[in-house]
Amino acid sequence: ALPGLANADSRLQESRERLSVCSKLCYAVGGAPYQITGCALGFFLQIYLLDVAQVDAFYASIILFAGRVWDAITDPMVGFFISKTSWTRFGRLMPWIMFSTPFAIISYFLIWFVPDISTGQVMWYLVFYCAFQTLVTCFHVPYSALTMFISREQSERDSATAYRMTVEVLGTVLGTAIQGQIVGKVDTPCIESPFFFGLTNSSVAMEELNMTHDTESLTDTRNAYMIAAGVIGGLYILCALILLLGVREKRESSELHSDEPVSFFQGLKLVMNHRPYIKLIAGFLFTSLAFMLLEGNFALFCTYTLGFRNEFQNILLAIMLSATLTIPFWQWFLTRFGKKTAVYVGISSAIPFLIAVVVLDSNLIVTYVVAVAAGISVAAAFLLPWSMLPDVIDDFKLQHPSSHGHEAIFFSFYVFFTKFTAGVSLGISTLSLDFAGYQTRGCSQPGQVNFTLKMLVSAVPVGLILLSLLLFKLYPIDEEKRRKNKKALQDLR
Repeated sequence: ALPGLANADSRLQESRERLSVCSKLCYAVGGAPYQITGCALGFFLQIYLLDVAQVDAFYASIILFAGRVWDAITDPMVGFFISKTSWTRFGRLMPWIMFSTPFAIISYFLIWFVPDISTGQVMWYLVFYCAFQTLVTCFHVPYSALTMFISREQSERDSATAYRMTVEVLGTVLGTAIQGQIVGKVDTPCIESPFFFGLTNSSVAMEELNMTHDTESLTDTRNAYMIAAGVIGGLYILCALILLLGVREKRESSELHSDEPVSFFQGLKLVMNHRPYIKLIAGFLFTSLAFMLLEGNFALFCTYTLGFRNEFQNILLAIMLSATLTIPFWQWFLTRFGKKTAVYVGISSAIPFLIAVVVLDSNLIVTYVVAVAAGISVAAAFLLPWSMLPDVIDDFKLQHPSSHGHEAIFFSFYVFFTKFTAGVSLGISTLSLDFAGYQTRGCSQPGQVNFTLKMLVSAVPVGLILLSLLLFKLYPIDEEKRRKNKKALQDLR
Protein backbone atom coordinates (compact mmCIF):
# COMPACT_ATOMS: atom_id res chain seq x y z
CA ALA A 1 0.00 0.00 0.00
CA LEU A 2 2.96 2.34 0.64
CA PRO A 3 3.88 2.80 -3.04
CA GLY A 4 0.24 3.57 -3.81
CA LEU A 5 0.14 6.09 -0.96
CA ALA A 6 3.34 7.70 -2.24
CA ASN A 7 1.87 7.96 -5.73
CA ALA A 8 -1.29 9.54 -4.32
CA ASP A 9 0.79 12.09 -2.39
CA SER A 10 2.76 12.82 -5.55
CA ARG A 11 -0.43 13.40 -7.57
CA LEU A 12 -1.82 15.65 -4.81
CA GLN A 13 1.40 17.68 -4.79
CA GLU A 14 1.30 18.02 -8.58
CA SER A 15 -2.32 19.24 -8.47
CA ARG A 16 -1.36 21.87 -5.89
CA GLU A 17 1.48 23.07 -8.11
CA ARG A 18 -0.77 23.40 -11.16
CA LEU A 19 -1.10 26.93 -12.50
CA SER A 20 -4.35 28.34 -13.83
CA VAL A 21 -4.52 29.62 -17.40
CA CYS A 22 -5.07 33.12 -15.99
CA SER A 23 -1.88 32.88 -13.88
CA LYS A 24 0.12 31.66 -16.88
CA LEU A 25 -1.22 34.48 -19.05
CA CYS A 26 -0.47 37.15 -16.43
CA TYR A 27 3.02 35.70 -16.02
CA ALA A 28 3.51 35.59 -19.79
CA VAL A 29 2.44 39.22 -20.28
CA GLY A 30 5.32 40.29 -18.04
CA GLY A 31 7.79 39.19 -20.72
CA ALA A 32 6.40 41.58 -23.34
CA PRO A 33 8.02 44.90 -22.20
CA TYR A 34 11.54 43.58 -22.60
CA GLN A 35 10.80 42.22 -26.07
CA ILE A 36 8.78 45.22 -27.30
CA THR A 37 11.48 47.71 -26.37
CA GLY A 38 14.33 45.36 -27.28
CA CYS A 39 12.88 44.69 -30.73
CA ALA A 40 12.30 48.40 -31.43
CA LEU A 41 15.87 49.19 -30.37
CA GLY A 42 17.36 46.17 -32.13
CA PHE A 43 15.75 46.78 -35.50
CA PHE A 44 15.59 50.58 -35.55
CA LEU A 45 18.21 52.17 -33.27
CA GLN A 46 21.09 51.72 -35.71
CA ILE A 47 19.25 53.26 -38.67
CA TYR A 48 17.80 55.96 -36.35
CA LEU A 49 21.23 57.03 -35.12
CA LEU A 50 22.71 57.01 -38.62
CA ASP A 51 19.92 58.56 -40.71
CA VAL A 52 17.65 60.48 -38.29
CA ALA A 53 19.85 61.70 -35.43
CA GLN A 54 22.67 61.87 -38.01
CA VAL A 55 25.35 60.55 -35.67
CA ASP A 56 28.58 59.65 -37.44
CA ALA A 57 28.84 55.90 -38.08
CA PHE A 58 31.98 55.64 -35.92
CA TYR A 59 30.26 57.24 -32.90
CA ALA A 60 27.08 55.25 -33.57
CA SER A 61 29.15 52.07 -33.30
CA ILE A 62 30.53 53.29 -29.95
CA ILE A 63 27.00 54.00 -28.64
CA LEU A 64 25.68 50.60 -29.74
CA PHE A 65 28.75 48.73 -28.47
CA ALA A 66 28.99 50.50 -25.11
CA GLY A 67 25.24 50.27 -24.49
CA ARG A 68 25.13 46.53 -25.15
CA VAL A 69 28.26 45.83 -23.11
CA TRP A 70 26.96 47.91 -20.21
CA ASP A 71 23.66 46.04 -20.51
CA ALA A 72 25.60 42.79 -20.24
CA ILE A 73 27.56 43.96 -17.19
CA THR A 74 24.41 45.00 -15.32
CA ASP A 75 22.89 41.50 -15.56
CA PRO A 76 25.23 39.76 -13.09
CA MET A 77 25.24 42.91 -10.94
CA VAL A 78 21.47 42.84 -10.66
CA GLY A 79 21.62 39.06 -10.15
CA PHE A 80 23.99 39.65 -7.22
CA PHE A 81 21.77 42.27 -5.59
CA ILE A 82 18.67 40.11 -6.08
CA SER A 83 20.41 37.22 -4.32
CA LYS A 84 21.01 39.58 -1.38
CA THR A 85 17.45 40.90 -1.35
CA SER A 86 15.30 39.88 1.61
CA TRP A 87 11.84 38.43 1.14
CA THR A 88 9.00 40.94 1.52
CA ARG A 89 5.24 40.50 1.54
CA PHE A 90 5.38 41.09 -2.22
CA GLY A 91 8.19 38.53 -2.67
CA ARG A 92 11.88 38.94 -3.39
CA LEU A 93 11.66 39.59 -7.14
CA MET A 94 8.46 41.62 -7.56
CA PRO A 95 9.73 44.83 -5.82
CA TRP A 96 12.52 45.08 -8.41
CA ILE A 97 9.98 44.96 -11.22
CA MET A 98 7.72 47.47 -9.47
CA PHE A 99 10.29 50.20 -8.78
CA SER A 100 12.30 49.99 -12.02
CA THR A 101 9.32 50.45 -14.38
CA PRO A 102 8.64 54.24 -14.23
CA PHE A 103 12.32 55.20 -14.59
CA ALA A 104 12.76 52.76 -17.48
CA ILE A 105 9.89 54.47 -19.37
CA ILE A 106 11.47 57.93 -19.00
CA SER A 107 14.92 56.83 -20.17
CA TYR A 108 13.43 54.87 -23.10
CA PHE A 109 11.56 57.93 -24.38
CA LEU A 110 14.70 60.09 -24.19
CA ILE A 111 16.63 57.62 -26.37
CA TRP A 112 14.29 58.54 -29.24
CA PHE A 113 14.54 62.30 -28.67
CA VAL A 114 16.97 64.38 -30.76
CA PRO A 115 18.40 67.06 -28.43
CA ASP A 116 18.85 70.58 -29.82
CA ILE A 117 22.52 70.76 -28.88
CA SER A 118 25.54 71.24 -31.12
CA THR A 119 27.88 69.19 -28.93
CA GLY A 120 27.26 66.36 -26.52
CA GLN A 121 24.74 64.51 -28.71
CA VAL A 122 26.78 61.32 -28.60
CA MET A 123 26.96 61.53 -24.78
CA TRP A 124 23.18 62.08 -24.63
CA TYR A 125 22.42 58.83 -26.46
CA LEU A 126 25.12 56.92 -24.60
CA VAL A 127 23.87 57.99 -21.16
CA PHE A 128 20.18 57.32 -21.77
CA TYR A 129 20.79 54.10 -23.69
CA CYS A 130 22.91 52.76 -20.81
CA ALA A 131 20.38 54.04 -18.24
CA PHE A 132 17.52 52.26 -19.98
CA GLN A 133 19.50 49.03 -20.31
CA THR A 134 20.21 49.12 -16.56
CA LEU A 135 16.57 49.71 -15.65
CA VAL A 136 15.13 47.13 -18.05
CA THR A 137 17.64 44.64 -16.59
CA CYS A 138 16.21 45.39 -13.13
CA PHE A 139 12.88 44.29 -14.63
CA HIS A 140 13.90 41.34 -16.76
CA VAL A 141 16.43 39.46 -14.59
CA PRO A 142 13.97 39.05 -11.68
CA TYR A 143 11.21 38.30 -14.17
CA SER A 144 13.30 35.55 -15.78
CA ALA A 145 14.16 34.06 -12.39
CA LEU A 146 10.45 34.12 -11.50
CA THR A 147 10.09 30.97 -13.65
CA MET A 148 11.51 28.97 -10.74
CA PHE A 149 9.16 30.60 -8.19
CA ILE A 150 5.77 29.98 -9.77
CA SER A 151 5.76 26.17 -9.53
CA ARG A 152 7.97 23.21 -8.64
CA GLU A 153 6.54 21.08 -11.46
CA GLN A 154 8.65 20.86 -14.65
CA SER A 155 5.55 20.45 -16.80
CA GLU A 156 3.92 23.57 -15.32
CA ARG A 157 7.10 25.62 -15.74
CA ASP A 158 7.45 24.39 -19.33
CA SER A 159 3.83 25.27 -20.04
CA ALA A 160 4.21 28.72 -18.47
CA THR A 161 7.41 29.21 -20.48
CA ALA A 162 5.55 28.38 -23.69
CA TYR A 163 2.88 30.96 -22.79
CA ARG A 164 5.64 33.43 -22.02
CA MET A 165 7.50 32.82 -25.27
CA THR A 166 4.30 33.22 -27.28
CA VAL A 167 3.62 36.57 -25.63
CA GLU A 168 7.26 37.63 -25.91
CA VAL A 169 7.33 36.92 -29.62
CA LEU A 170 3.99 38.72 -29.88
CA GLY A 171 5.80 41.55 -28.07
CA THR A 172 8.40 41.62 -30.80
CA VAL A 173 5.56 41.82 -33.33
CA LEU A 174 4.10 44.77 -31.42
CA GLY A 175 7.51 46.44 -31.15
CA THR A 176 8.13 45.96 -34.87
CA ALA A 177 4.59 46.98 -35.85
CA ILE A 178 4.32 50.05 -33.64
CA GLN A 179 7.78 51.39 -34.40
CA GLY A 180 7.75 50.35 -38.06
CA GLN A 181 4.25 51.44 -39.00
CA ILE A 182 4.36 54.80 -37.20
CA VAL A 183 7.81 55.64 -38.54
CA GLY A 184 7.06 54.11 -41.94
CA LYS A 185 4.18 56.53 -42.50
CA VAL A 186 6.73 59.35 -42.73
CA ASP A 187 9.00 59.63 -45.75
CA THR A 188 12.53 60.05 -44.39
CA PRO A 189 14.44 62.18 -46.92
CA CYS A 190 17.63 60.84 -48.47
CA ILE A 191 20.47 62.67 -50.20
CA GLU A 192 21.31 61.89 -53.82
CA SER A 193 24.61 63.78 -53.95
CA PRO A 194 26.61 66.37 -51.96
CA PHE A 195 25.06 69.86 -51.96
CA PHE A 196 26.55 72.89 -53.65
CA PHE A 197 29.09 71.00 -55.69
CA GLY A 198 29.53 72.42 -59.20
CA LEU A 199 26.08 74.03 -59.22
CA THR A 200 24.82 77.14 -61.07
CA ASN A 201 23.10 79.96 -59.17
CA SER A 202 19.62 78.80 -60.23
CA SER A 203 20.33 75.22 -59.19
CA VAL A 204 21.71 76.50 -55.86
CA ALA A 205 18.37 78.20 -55.22
CA MET A 206 16.56 74.94 -56.03
CA GLU A 207 18.85 73.02 -53.67
CA GLU A 208 18.13 75.54 -50.89
CA LEU A 209 14.41 74.87 -51.41
CA ASN A 210 15.04 71.11 -51.28
CA MET A 211 17.08 71.48 -48.08
CA THR A 212 14.16 73.32 -46.41
CA HIS A 213 11.80 70.50 -47.46
CA ASP A 214 14.26 67.87 -46.24
CA THR A 215 14.57 69.62 -42.87
CA GLU A 216 10.78 69.62 -42.44
CA SER A 217 10.56 65.94 -43.46
CA LEU A 218 13.33 65.02 -41.03
CA THR A 219 11.48 66.84 -38.24
CA ASP A 220 8.35 64.78 -39.05
CA THR A 221 10.44 61.59 -38.89
CA ARG A 222 11.87 62.57 -35.51
CA ASN A 223 8.37 63.29 -34.18
CA ALA A 224 7.19 59.89 -35.45
CA TYR A 225 9.95 58.14 -33.47
CA MET A 226 8.86 59.98 -30.30
CA ILE A 227 5.19 59.07 -30.83
CA ALA A 228 6.20 55.41 -31.22
CA ALA A 229 8.27 55.65 -28.02
CA GLY A 230 5.25 57.05 -26.14
CA VAL A 231 2.96 54.23 -27.31
CA ILE A 232 5.54 51.56 -26.41
CA GLY A 233 6.08 53.18 -23.00
CA GLY A 234 2.35 52.95 -22.29
CA LEU A 235 2.34 49.24 -23.17
CA TYR A 236 5.36 48.68 -20.88
CA ILE A 237 3.43 50.10 -17.90
CA LEU A 238 0.27 48.10 -18.72
CA CYS A 239 2.15 44.79 -18.95
CA ALA A 240 4.05 45.46 -15.70
CA LEU A 241 0.76 46.11 -13.87
CA ILE A 242 -0.81 42.87 -15.18
CA LEU A 243 2.24 40.89 -14.01
CA LEU A 244 2.30 42.50 -10.56
CA LEU A 245 -1.43 42.03 -9.97
CA GLY A 246 -1.86 38.58 -11.54
CA VAL A 247 1.13 36.50 -10.37
CA ARG A 248 2.06 35.32 -6.88
CA GLU A 249 5.71 34.63 -6.15
CA LYS A 250 5.97 31.35 -4.17
CA ARG A 251 8.98 31.13 -1.92
CA GLU A 252 8.58 27.39 -1.34
CA SER A 253 8.56 26.57 -5.08
CA SER A 254 12.34 26.77 -5.43
CA GLU A 255 13.39 25.32 -2.08
CA LEU A 256 14.30 21.79 -1.07
CA HIS A 257 13.94 20.49 2.47
CA SER A 258 17.72 20.55 2.96
CA ASP A 259 18.26 24.14 1.77
CA GLU A 260 20.78 26.30 3.62
CA PRO A 261 22.06 29.71 2.44
CA VAL A 262 25.30 29.88 0.42
CA SER A 263 27.11 33.15 -0.43
CA PHE A 264 26.76 34.72 -3.88
CA PHE A 265 30.38 34.14 -4.87
CA GLN A 266 30.34 30.54 -3.67
CA GLY A 267 27.16 30.07 -5.66
CA LEU A 268 28.70 31.76 -8.71
CA LYS A 269 31.67 29.40 -8.57
CA LEU A 270 29.34 26.40 -8.32
CA VAL A 271 27.19 27.62 -11.22
CA MET A 272 30.18 28.27 -13.50
CA ASN A 273 31.55 24.81 -12.75
CA HIS A 274 28.27 23.14 -13.71
CA ARG A 275 29.14 21.65 -17.09
CA PRO A 276 25.62 21.29 -18.55
CA TYR A 277 25.08 25.02 -17.94
CA ILE A 278 28.33 26.01 -19.67
CA LYS A 279 27.54 23.80 -22.67
CA LEU A 280 24.00 25.18 -22.94
CA ILE A 281 25.01 28.85 -22.81
CA ALA A 282 27.88 28.24 -25.25
CA GLY A 283 25.45 26.83 -27.81
CA PHE A 284 22.89 29.58 -27.40
CA LEU A 285 25.61 32.22 -27.30
CA PHE A 286 26.39 31.67 -30.99
CA THR A 287 22.72 31.21 -31.89
CA SER A 288 21.87 34.54 -30.26
CA LEU A 289 24.79 36.22 -31.99
CA ALA A 290 23.55 35.00 -35.37
CA PHE A 291 20.03 36.34 -34.91
CA MET A 292 21.18 39.60 -33.28
CA LEU A 293 23.44 40.35 -36.23
CA LEU A 294 20.51 39.69 -38.52
CA GLU A 295 18.24 41.87 -36.38
CA GLY A 296 20.69 44.76 -36.07
CA ASN A 297 21.47 45.04 -39.79
CA PHE A 298 18.27 43.86 -41.48
CA ALA A 299 16.66 47.30 -41.78
CA LEU A 300 19.75 48.68 -43.51
CA PHE A 301 19.98 45.54 -45.68
CA CYS A 302 16.36 45.87 -46.86
CA THR A 303 16.69 49.62 -47.40
CA TYR A 304 19.95 49.71 -49.34
CA THR A 305 21.01 46.27 -50.58
CA LEU A 306 17.55 45.02 -51.59
CA GLY A 307 16.22 48.50 -52.40
CA PHE A 308 12.98 48.14 -50.40
CA ARG A 309 13.16 51.52 -48.62
CA ASN A 310 9.38 51.73 -48.15
CA GLU A 311 8.82 48.03 -47.41
CA PHE A 312 11.38 47.09 -44.77
CA GLN A 313 9.03 47.65 -41.80
CA ASN A 314 6.49 45.26 -43.37
CA ILE A 315 9.19 42.65 -44.04
CA LEU A 316 10.28 42.85 -40.39
CA LEU A 317 6.64 42.47 -39.36
CA ALA A 318 6.34 39.32 -41.51
CA ILE A 319 9.32 37.78 -39.66
CA MET A 320 7.81 38.46 -36.24
CA LEU A 321 4.27 37.38 -37.14
CA SER A 322 5.64 34.11 -38.49
CA ALA A 323 7.61 33.60 -35.27
CA THR A 324 4.56 34.27 -33.10
CA LEU A 325 2.34 31.83 -34.97
CA THR A 326 4.89 29.00 -34.84
CA ILE A 327 5.73 29.14 -31.10
CA PRO A 328 2.90 26.67 -30.27
CA PHE A 329 4.22 24.34 -32.96
CA TRP A 330 7.69 24.31 -31.42
CA GLN A 331 6.22 23.75 -27.94
CA TRP A 332 4.40 20.69 -29.32
CA PHE A 333 7.52 19.58 -31.20
CA LEU A 334 9.82 19.71 -28.15
CA THR A 335 7.22 17.84 -26.08
CA ARG A 336 6.87 15.16 -28.77
CA PHE A 337 10.47 14.76 -29.95
CA GLY A 338 12.58 16.30 -27.17
CA LYS A 339 14.31 19.63 -26.71
CA LYS A 340 17.65 18.69 -28.27
CA THR A 341 15.93 17.51 -31.46
CA ALA A 342 13.93 20.75 -31.52
CA VAL A 343 17.19 22.71 -31.33
CA TYR A 344 18.72 20.90 -34.31
CA VAL A 345 15.63 21.15 -36.51
CA GLY A 346 14.45 24.61 -35.49
CA ILE A 347 17.67 26.60 -35.62
CA SER A 348 19.16 24.94 -38.70
CA SER A 349 15.98 25.59 -40.73
CA ALA A 350 17.02 29.25 -41.17
CA ILE A 351 20.25 28.43 -43.03
CA PRO A 352 18.96 27.83 -46.61
CA PHE A 353 16.79 30.95 -46.47
CA LEU A 354 19.58 33.18 -45.16
CA ILE A 355 21.67 32.02 -48.10
CA ALA A 356 18.83 32.48 -50.60
CA VAL A 357 18.16 36.10 -49.66
CA VAL A 358 21.62 37.20 -50.81
CA VAL A 359 22.19 34.74 -53.66
CA LEU A 360 18.92 35.38 -55.53
CA ASP A 361 18.21 38.64 -57.32
CA SER A 362 16.34 41.29 -55.36
CA ASN A 363 12.68 40.27 -55.45
CA LEU A 364 9.98 41.40 -53.04
CA ILE A 365 8.00 38.13 -53.08
CA VAL A 366 11.14 36.04 -52.48
CA THR A 367 12.09 38.39 -49.64
CA TYR A 368 8.71 37.89 -47.95
CA VAL A 369 9.02 34.10 -48.31
CA VAL A 370 12.47 34.25 -46.72
CA ALA A 371 11.10 36.50 -43.95
CA VAL A 372 8.33 34.00 -43.08
CA ALA A 373 10.79 31.08 -43.10
CA ALA A 374 13.28 32.98 -40.95
CA GLY A 375 10.48 33.71 -38.47
CA ILE A 376 9.90 29.98 -37.98
CA SER A 377 13.53 29.59 -36.92
CA VAL A 378 13.42 32.74 -34.77
CA ALA A 379 10.53 31.16 -32.81
CA ALA A 380 12.68 28.12 -31.96
CA ALA A 381 15.59 30.37 -30.94
CA PHE A 382 13.23 32.32 -28.65
CA LEU A 383 11.57 29.36 -26.97
CA LEU A 384 14.29 26.78 -26.46
CA PRO A 385 16.89 28.55 -24.24
CA TRP A 386 14.24 29.55 -21.69
CA SER A 387 12.69 26.09 -21.81
CA MET A 388 16.04 24.35 -21.28
CA LEU A 389 17.51 26.56 -18.53
CA PRO A 390 15.12 25.27 -15.81
CA ASP A 391 16.25 21.70 -16.65
CA VAL A 392 19.86 22.75 -16.00
CA ILE A 393 18.87 24.35 -12.69
CA ASP A 394 17.08 21.15 -11.60
CA ASP A 395 20.19 19.17 -12.50
CA PHE A 396 22.30 21.59 -10.46
CA LYS A 397 20.01 21.23 -7.44
CA LEU A 398 20.45 17.46 -7.45
CA GLN A 399 24.22 17.80 -7.51
CA HIS A 400 24.23 20.56 -4.86
CA PRO A 401 21.19 19.92 -2.63
CA SER A 402 22.51 22.14 0.19
CA SER A 403 22.86 25.19 -2.07
CA HIS A 404 19.90 27.37 -3.05
CA GLY A 405 18.90 30.88 -4.15
CA HIS A 406 21.02 30.84 -7.32
CA GLU A 407 18.24 30.99 -9.90
CA ALA A 408 18.99 34.64 -10.66
CA ILE A 409 22.67 33.78 -11.24
CA PHE A 410 21.78 31.14 -13.83
CA PHE A 411 19.47 33.47 -15.73
CA SER A 412 21.52 36.66 -15.39
CA PHE A 413 24.81 35.11 -16.56
CA TYR A 414 23.13 33.47 -19.52
CA VAL A 415 21.85 36.91 -20.52
CA PHE A 416 25.25 38.46 -19.68
CA PHE A 417 27.19 36.27 -22.10
CA THR A 418 24.74 36.72 -24.96
CA LYS A 419 24.48 40.49 -24.49
CA PHE A 420 28.21 41.04 -24.10
CA THR A 421 29.09 39.25 -27.30
CA ALA A 422 26.11 40.85 -29.05
CA GLY A 423 27.47 44.26 -28.04
CA VAL A 424 30.86 43.42 -29.47
CA SER A 425 29.38 42.07 -32.70
CA LEU A 426 26.98 45.00 -33.16
CA GLY A 427 29.73 47.53 -32.54
CA ILE A 428 32.03 45.77 -34.99
CA SER A 429 29.27 45.50 -37.63
CA THR A 430 28.49 49.24 -37.45
CA LEU A 431 32.20 50.03 -37.53
CA SER A 432 32.54 47.76 -40.59
CA LEU A 433 29.90 49.84 -42.36
CA ASP A 434 31.87 52.97 -41.51
CA PHE A 435 35.07 51.48 -42.97
CA ALA A 436 33.11 50.37 -46.06
CA GLY A 437 32.12 54.00 -46.65
CA TYR A 438 28.54 54.23 -45.34
CA GLN A 439 26.85 57.46 -46.51
CA THR A 440 24.53 58.99 -43.88
CA ARG A 441 21.02 59.52 -45.32
CA GLY A 442 22.22 58.36 -48.71
CA CYS A 443 19.59 57.22 -51.22
CA SER A 444 22.03 54.45 -52.17
CA GLN A 445 25.28 53.09 -50.80
CA PRO A 446 28.66 52.15 -52.32
CA GLY A 447 29.19 48.56 -53.45
CA GLN A 448 31.46 47.84 -50.46
CA VAL A 449 28.63 48.76 -48.05
CA ASN A 450 26.17 46.43 -49.81
CA PHE A 451 28.72 43.60 -49.73
CA THR A 452 29.32 44.20 -46.00
CA LEU A 453 25.57 44.10 -45.32
CA LYS A 454 25.30 40.77 -47.18
CA MET A 455 28.03 39.32 -44.99
CA LEU A 456 26.38 40.63 -41.81
CA VAL A 457 22.91 39.19 -42.52
CA SER A 458 23.86 35.96 -44.26
CA ALA A 459 27.40 34.55 -44.26
CA VAL A 460 28.32 35.38 -40.66
CA PRO A 461 24.97 34.27 -39.10
CA VAL A 462 25.09 30.97 -41.06
CA GLY A 463 28.60 30.28 -39.76
CA LEU A 464 27.54 31.05 -36.17
CA ILE A 465 24.48 28.77 -36.42
CA LEU A 466 26.61 25.86 -37.67
CA LEU A 467 29.05 26.38 -34.79
CA SER A 468 26.19 26.43 -32.26
CA LEU A 469 24.80 23.13 -33.60
CA LEU A 470 28.18 21.47 -33.05
CA LEU A 471 28.22 22.73 -29.45
CA PHE A 472 24.69 21.41 -28.77
CA LYS A 473 25.95 17.89 -29.53
CA LEU A 474 27.87 18.14 -26.23
CA TYR A 475 24.82 19.16 -24.16
CA PRO A 476 24.13 16.17 -21.84
CA ILE A 477 20.51 16.63 -20.66
CA ASP A 478 18.25 14.63 -22.96
CA GLU A 479 14.65 13.53 -22.31
CA GLU A 480 15.66 10.44 -20.31
CA LYS A 481 17.92 12.53 -18.09
CA ARG A 482 15.12 15.07 -17.54
CA ARG A 483 12.71 12.33 -16.38
CA LYS A 484 15.28 10.91 -13.95
CA ASN A 485 15.99 14.38 -12.52
CA LYS A 486 12.26 15.04 -12.01
CA LYS A 487 11.82 11.80 -10.06
CA ALA A 488 14.93 12.45 -7.97
CA LEU A 489 13.79 15.98 -7.09
CA GLN A 490 10.37 14.71 -6.00
CA ASP A 491 12.07 12.20 -3.68
CA LEU A 492 14.41 14.89 -2.31
CA ARG A 493 11.52 17.20 -1.52
